Amino acid sequence: MGEHVEADNAEAIITRIEHKSRKIESLLKQYKPVEALKTALEGSPPKTRDERCKSANWIVVHRALMAIKDVDLMFSSLDPEYYDILMKYLYRGLSTGDRPTCDQCLRIHEKLTQRAGLGCILRALSDTVNTV
Repeated sequence: MGEHVEADNAEAIITRIEHKSRKIESLLKQYKPVEALKTALEGSPPKTRDERCKSANWIVVHRALMAIKDVDLMFSSLDPEYYDILMKYLYRGLSTGDRPTCDQCLRIHEKLTQRAGLGCILRALSDTVNTV
């Protein structure tokens, strides 16, 4: 899925993530958590192996995920194109061991699995190239 970006381009990726973060904060202030989540998931994962970029992007996605209050409402306006990448971030969230994060990820995981099926889980776990 495209070349991985070299480390010297990591700063450019971080700059894009910072811009995305400001946009997400603005959407959250406007009470648009689903739009914030869509924005967070766009362009994810960053095409780099640089862990700073992956961590910075996770922070942005985490902020949007935690703002979701009504999971059913979220799925009523979240396009299926986001399902696979969302699943990857849910597993990243579960790996943190942070209880509020894990609780939220499990709530969303249940509904996502109902909507997208087991294939979504398999794609998220088997894709070792585009990691989040």
